[in-house]
Amino acid sequence: MTRTIVIGGGIAGLASAALLAREGHDVTLLESRAELGGRAGLWETEGFRFDTGPSWYLMPEVFDHFYRLFGSSVAEQLDLVKLDPGYRVLFEGDPVPVDIRADRAANIRLFESVQPGAGRALDRYLDSATETYDMAVKRFLYSSYESFRPFLVPDVLRRLGRLARLLLQPLDKFVAGFVTDARLRQILGYPAVFLGSAPNLTPSMYHLMSHLDLADGVLYPQGGFSTLIDSIAAIARSEGVRVITEATVTAVRVNGDKTVAGVSYRDSAGQSVSLDSESVVSAADLHHTETELVPTALQTYPERWWQKRRSGPGAVLVMLGVSGELPQLQHHSLFFTTDWGKNFGQIFGKTTSVPSPASLYVCMPSATDPSVAPTGDSNLFVLVPVPADVTLGAGGINGAGSVTIELIADAAIAQVAQWAGIPDLAARITVRRTVGPADFADDLNSWKGGALGPAHTLRQSAFLRGSNMSKKVSGLYYAGGTTIPGIGLPMCLISAEILLKRIRHDTTTGPLPEPLPARPGRPAVPGGFGGFGGFGGFGGYSDTPAESAPPS
Repeated sequence: MTRTIVIGGGIAGLASAALLAREGHDVTLLESRAELGGRAGLWETEGFRFDTGPSWYLMPEVFDHFYRLFGSSVAEQLDLVKLDPGYRVLFEGDPVPVDIRADRAANIRLFESVQPGAGRALDRYLDSATETYDMAVKRFLYSSYESFRPFLVPDVLRRLGRLARLLLQPLDKFVAGFVTDARLRQILGYPAVFLGSAPNLTPSMYHLMSHLDLADGVLYPQGGFSTLIDSIAAIARSEGVRVITEATVTAVRVNGDKTVAGVSYRDSAGQSVSLDSESVVSAADLHHTETELVPTALQTYPERWWQKRRSGPGAVLVMLGVSGELPQLQHHSLFFTTDWGKNFGQIFGKTTSVPSPASLYVCMPSATDPSVAPTGDSNLFVLVPVPADVTLGAGGINGAGSVTIELIADAAIAQVAQWAGIPDLAARITVRRTVGPADFADDLNSWKGGALGPAHTLRQSAFLRGSNMSKKVSGLYYAGGTTIPGIGLPMCLISAEILLKRIRHDTTTGPLPEPLPARPGRPAVPGGFGGFGGFGGFGGYSDTPAESAPPS
């Protein structure tokens, strides 16, 4: 039985551990923090509960496929609701917001009401987005790029010309060929932000993202995204994965023949522990793994490689508990400035600065989920895109963050209040916490303090993003948003599956057959909320280190 260590207890690490355990590996997962989830964290205080990271549930078939691999389903594991409106968009200087609806036909009518002819244009745009999305899922997203031979098939070859155009033309130029209204162009261009990039830097291949929100609709798991983490953690444990929290990996150990020997980590008591294995999977930030944990001479992606890469944006997160309800906002609300090209230039340009006003995002789960705030109150999660720059500082509770971060938060609160027509918003805040780029670097080892990972530019997409296997250390693999296929919760689940395919030397390009063969002697995967302690079970998966730690 292959002994495997997984570094990182975010969604990619948990999913990788579960898949490898089902494959027959003896898996130990090491997480540096006391709780699991990574970027998909949870903060609770005074009756408010905040997701501290991902908040959009898109690509639902990816989640359902992952659960079906283990003989379960989304219906058994999560309580999903479809949001309608999917999200609201507020535009600078425009008193009338635009509400994006839950289905394609309604959004076609919406676009037509904003710009005559735009409905038919959106219909064509979504036809293209859906075709491109289906092709991506079938041929590219689930590929490890170990071999390019599987791409030499008729459906890819006859689309080579179109695929080349979609890769070489930026998204903003592509969108401009369909609609002229500036507001509609922003709605179609905004998905670039989900990819850690800007519309003028993102290949138009990624217009496929509009299939997700404008055609499929936006979903939400009741109880928050930590319920998703809890369910995958429960699956991993049911497959026999040992989870050790408060275990900070300090080195990937390598044998003289350049094969993995295991890892060294510091446990909760500060003691150094060595753990042997035949393979190591790092689901931690790839820059941190390569430049801090792997010996210098054996780094596939040394610091000089990263100097030629572009980070996605940093972020200032502002979590607010607000007394009373806020009907002016939806579950998801986007605030777009008129000159958002300037915003993106400030974030991604050679000389960076913090945009003001900013094109920002507000999530208010209490609009949908009564469990995340005291009755009658609201919880707000505000995300302000900023440069990936740790010198901006760290956040804190009740104004205790760095001066720069707190000023950015103050400006964002004032902007939301003014644009949405909530003049007393600041006075109604009872809970406040901020997070800055320095927190992303310190807590998650994020490269440059970025919130997402390397941006999805042409040079950082698909096989150009890098390999999920070390080229110099046999038995060292990678998973998560900083490797292939990219950023986002669905991509992280796919990265775990690509990892398994890489280890198997499986060069197929589609999802694995469902379900995976059962591992002898393992109990059934827990189904529904009862399998992982219900909504009240948050934090219940942080093992006691003394009980879980192997002998040194």
